[in-house]
This record gives sequence, structure tokens and C-alpha cells, in this order.
Amino acid sequence: MSANDQLYLRQNIQVEPLIDMWYAWPHLIPPANAARNITERHLKIMDSYINTPQIHANAVKNPKMIGGPFIDYGGKRVGEIRTLRDRIRSERKHLLELSAAIEVLDGMLRDAAKGYNLQPLYSKVPDILRGYVELVYDLNNHPSFRLIEPLLYKSQYYDRSQQSLMLSVIQADDRPFVLSTPRLESEAGLHLHRSFDDGAIDDLFHLKFSPKQWHEIVDLLQVPDSQHSLLRSFLTTEPPAPYVPYQGRGVRWRYFGHACILIESQGTSILFDPVLSYTYENHISRYTYLDLPESIDYVLITHNHQDHILFETLLQIRHKVKTIVVPSNSGGHLQDPSLKLLLKNCGFKNVIDVTEFEEICKDNVRITGLPFFGEHADLDIQTKMAWLVKIGPHALLFAADSCNIEPRLYEHIHREVGDVDALFLGMECDGAPLSWLYGPLLTQRVDRAMDESRRLAGSNYEQAMSIVDCFKCREVYVYAMGQEPWLNYIMSIKYTDQSRPIIESNRLLKVCHERGIISERLFGEKEILLAPGGAYDAATARPVNGGAENNGMAAHLQDVTLMP
Repeated sequence: MSANDQLYLRQNIQVEPLIDMWYAWPHLIPPANAARNITERHLKIMDSYINTPQIHANAVKNPKMIGGPFIDYGGKRVGEIRTLRDRIRSERKHLLELSAAIEVLDGMLRDAAKGYNLQPLYSKVPDILRGYVELVYDLNNHPSFRLIEPLLYKSQYYDRSQQSLMLSVIQADDRPFVLSTPRLESEAGLHLHRSFDDGAIDDLFHLKFSPKQWHEIVDLLQVPDSQHSLLRSFLTTEPPAPYVPYQGRGVRWRYFGHACILIESQGTSILFDPVLSYTYENHISRYTYLDLPESIDYVLITHNHQDHILFETLLQIRHKVKTIVVPSNSGGHLQDPSLKLLLKNCGFKNVIDVTEFEEICKDNVRITGLPFFGEHADLDIQTKMAWLVKIGPHALLFAADSCNIEPRLYEHIHREVGDVDALFLGMECDGAPLSWLYGPLLTQRVDRAMDESRRLAGSNYEQAMSIVDCFKCREVYVYAMGQEPWLNYIMSIKYTDQSRPIIESNRLLKVCHERGIISERLFGEKEILLAPGGAYDAATARPVNGGAENNGMAAHLQDVTLMP
């Protein structure tokens, strides 16, 4: 490379956002949630690894233990884990104290709040929480508290110095599971100490498509001389293949994996739950960052789980996105932090929140937020939304992990919005127990039977079929199943033919096919065109005939082999 070369960031450079060397996900950024996860997840996992590293090494090799609280370093690097643990204990002492104060507050309310005036209890609130919480009852005199989240973000408890990025080359799908394995320094990793709201991050990701000279990149990233060689290895003079936008008269949607779908129609683009793969040699065809348009009108988030709002992807596309749309909530509940506040405090300036049945309109596109039940272990969580997108004559419902626990809900919705052409629905109907994700937020140990009964589960066959029938769907796509191997580091799911989600979704597909409803369990990549005068195969420009195999709505292109 010469000094005047125009350099791009290679497409196979992964960039992991970190909080004190742990992978940044939505429960590790809001101050109160971060405090609880540090004390009740991170420190406990690190203590266990330091004391019994071989148990961790054995556990991560056992498929039945995937997603468990085990560090994936093969029993090695114990000293580095101990150093990280000790640093967190020392530098984040205030967060450890915040976590303890939340537990004390919860216990005090259980013991002292019996339905009478709460004012005398304010003096008993732990001092570090005073002024940050409001004490409340529900209508049945059950006590709780409301966090004043905006103030917590302005306090010492939200410390941007915890935030950084780790750059490295990615050559395969497997990565250590993010909820249980911290990232450590290595010779192959370039660790950038930049907060998530730093404008240099957007400039960094611009480099994938807009080149700069070497001296400009060094000035931008402030990389020490000792790591210049590593940084140079992440750059290339070869420009990426240009993106070709959809310019047809109808609608094109593309499946990128899991719940990530891109819709394009007459200059408008909508991206759902962005979770993208990088570009590297692999045996499964997929869309990647290279397959996104230069500008994205709307990013829609369905709910606040790590497989649907992935910071690793959001940070990389932030400079492309005009508006991020998130579900609104009443704010202040520990289990349900505000996504809008979270994103704004991480440098996303174009965030709006939407309530149920609120609409967003642009040209011939109408986006409506719809109620989303289930998949949150029966917790009072409002940050969840199904999205109905109407573009011209086409109506597509993206229900994500909605669980049809109350069919009457969909009867009411159908009365308001009418039939739906295509339904996208997750059917991960086993789901992890309550404590797997929300355990660190609990201040009392939950009974095992109770824990197992409350799961992060989507719809089974009967529940899904009820939705299909209610909306008279002409197409049904099972998605958000976590089957793509490049999602293992955030999903930890390994299905077999005998896995209940596979059996249940197979039943749905079979019955739909028998009824002449187009149906498929999405995997890898998929592209479908919807045309105003009918459906056309883009490869042949011929109309697609209706009937049992195809109801005339969609032209199916790039089909891939489905996993069982």
C-alpha cells in the first residue's frame, strides 16, 4: 500500500461492541440493568471459571449445555479472567453498590409496604437510589418502584468509558456465546477505546464503502504505532461490489436470516430486526452488509431481546439509517428499559417510539404497530411490537416471536386491519426459562418449577394455525428460529429433527400446503417479488400461476435448501 492509496475496511472485519470486555447487548447498557448483570451474571461466571476452569471447558463441549454460564476459553487464560474480574470490582464499585441497593429496596418494599401510604418509606430507600426511584402500588396494593431512567443515564452510573470496540478478522460462523464469555485482548484483535456515541464509529463503518487515505484513517482511529501493522491488515484497496437497488414497480423483500428482512418498494426501504452476517467464504448462501441499500428509511425493532436488537449490526449501519422505530413503553421498570433512551444515549439521534395501532405513513407505505403477546415469561414488558406493513395492495404482518396465548386478540386486530397476504411468525415454542435471560434482575430466587413454567416461547402449531386462519393468510413464513449458524454466538440453539419447534413448524407447513397456502420455513437467504398486476418470476419475467403450489402473490427466487 502506498501513502496515497484509497483504502476500504475489509468486509470480513467483525466489530464487537463491548462493555468492560463483555459483549454489549440491550440489558448491559441501561445503568440499573447493567449493574444487576455485572453482579448476578458476569462476576459469578468469572468466579466460577477462576475456581473450576476445567468444568467450564468440559461444559462448552456438551451440546446440552449450550447457552449455559460457561466461559469458552478451554480452561485457559484464567489469569486474564481474574484480572478482568478484579478490575471490574475495583473500577465499577459504584455499579456493584447500585445492584445491592436495588436488592435492598426490593426487600424493603416486600417487608414494609402493606397497602398504606408509601411516603414514610422514602427515607428507607438506600441513599444512592434516593431521587432515582418512585415508590408505587398497583391496584391490588402490590408494591414496586419506578426508575427515573433519564436521570440514571445522566449520573455516574452510566459511564461511557466502559464502552469500546474489538476489531478482528472473521473467517467462520462460530464465536463464543456472548452472555457467558467475555472478550479478551489478543494479538489478532484491535481494541478501540471509543464510546458508542463517538462520531468516529460512523466514519469507521463508512470505510466499508467510502475509502480514505492511510493518514486519514490513523488520525480518525488514533491507533498506536505498535498496532499500525494490524490495522493495515484490516484494509484493502479493492472497492466493494456496488449495491443494486430494486427499481421495479412492485415490492421486493429479502430474508437475511433470523428475523432480519429488508423490504424495498419504489424508493422506500424498511429493515426489520437487523442481525447480519459478514462476508467470508462459507457453505451457506446468505445476504450480508453488502446487500443493504446506501440509505435505509426505517429500521423497525420488534422487541428488546439480543437476537432482535443487535448492537453489533446497528452501530455499523447507523450512518445509513434515517429513522429507527422502536416499541414505546411507560418506562422505569427494571425488566423493561426504554429502547428509545438506550439508543439515544448511544448516539442514535433519529429514534421514534410507537404505541399499539399508531401508524407511520410514507408515500404508498403504511406501517402499523400491533400488540405482541407472549415470549417474555409473563413479565410486564411493553417493549414489544408486531408490525403490519401495507404497500399498495399488499399487506405483510411481521409478528416475530408472538405467542398466540389469547386468540381473541387476533380477532380484534383482524376486525381493525382486515386480511393479511403474508404472515411472518416465529415458532421457537420451547423457549428458555424465565431465569435464563431475566435471572440477574430477580432479587428473590425463583422456584425451579415456576421458572420452567414461564418460558421465552413463541407459538406452537395450534397457536400459529389460529393466526393463519384468522387473517386468511395466502402465504406463511416461519422465521426467527435461530437456525442460521452465524447466529450461534447470540442464540445458542441447535435443533434436530426431534426438536419440538421443528416438529410443530413442520405440521404448520404441511397443513398450509394441503390448503394451497404458500408456506416455508425460511433459512439462509430468500428473495420474493410482489408485482402490482400479479406475481412475476424476476429471472424469467413470466407470471407465476396460482394454485396449490403458488397462490399467485409471490415470485419465489433464490430458494435454498431448508434445514429439517
